[in-house]
Amino acid sequence: MTGDLFGLVWLVVLLAGNAFFVAAEFAVLSARRSQIEPKAEAGSKRARTALYSMEHVSQMLAISQLGITVCSLLILLVSEPAIHHLLTDPMVALGIPYAAASAAAFVVALLFVSFLHVTFGEMVPKNTAVSIADKAVLFVAPPLVFLYRVFLPIIWVLNTFANLMLRAMRVTPRDEVVSTFTLEEMGSIVAESKRGGTVRDESGVIAGALEFSDYTASTVMIPLEEVVTVPVDVTPKQVEKAVGRTGFSRFVVVDEEGAFTGYVHLKDIMGLPESRSADPIPVTAVRSLGNMSPADEVDDCLAQMQRTGSHVARVIDQGGQTVGVLFLEDVLEVLVGEIHDATQSRDSRRHHTVEDA
Repeated sequence: MTGDLFGLVWLVVLLAGNAFFVAAEFAVLSARRSQIEPKAEAGSKRARTALYSMEHVSQMLAISQLGITVCSLLILLVSEPAIHHLLTDPMVALGIPYAAASAAAFVVALLFVSFLHVTFGEMVPKNTAVSIADKAVLFVAPPLVFLYRVFLPIIWVLNTFANLMLRAMRVTPRDEVVSTFTLEEMGSIVAESKRGGTVRDESGVIAGALEFSDYTASTVMIPLEEVVTVPVDVTPKQVEKAVGRTGFSRFVVVDEEGAFTGYVHLKDIMGLPESRSADPIPVTAVRSLGNMSPADEVDDCLAQMQRTGSHVARVIDQGGQTVGVLFLEDVLEVLVGEIHDATQSRDSRRHHTVEDA
């Protein structure tokens, strides 16, 4: 009986050990360097040890897996037989045949130990470590690193063999955790850095870059009623007058039915012979428009404009109707702030009501 009770004590100890190694494994993988490094720089020994574990994640996983395996095997070897014996004797005393009592006790003991192992030895510590990884790693890293150094020869063999297997499968082993951040986290880091004086962003470029993906074509486009257009038979002289009147250098070209056929840029007009200033601009001077949907993110719009070389794009809804026009300048202003065209007065709006030049 004493030996069986001793086995139950071992069950508790081994479950705690298994829980520790599971928590350590997930804490090292889930913790963020950005939360640990300030504590390490402030002199925290636990934080420095935590950083060491995050920089040697492969070795930490090896010692964690070794600990989990040893604890799991010992639970089955020591604790399960003790529970099995504690259940068998009372069943036999009740008149149940020994063979039947032993089989029933084995099933009950196996189910009971498996439940405790999975619940308290695996799931609870895993979920806890993931939920509070930045705090958990400060507590689990010191003993984990200590055990790693004690069992270094064994860990070296296991880790070396595992890395060889990975390379054989054309997978590059990594020893350090790679931290990623959400846009909200990056915004918080930039804001804190600006307050501390380590980052300056007077022009708002960093802030604009972080907020870039919050905009879509529909939020940046110019509505149709505010777009300045020129007819398809517009002359170079008329374009020059339109530039002087509006301050813009690009104009959307429309046909007799009001459909967009392209856009014309001032520099293309300036390259035409003076003798043709009163003639309609040639077709070759009209550039192609890009096509965007209202839901396209601004960064995708910018990438497409860069790829096609088009500075102007029509925004087309699901019904095939043009609902607005997107200018490259407006897209860039989302990122870097207001841009003034070389021909544009500082107090003029980007676009005016539709009119013919």
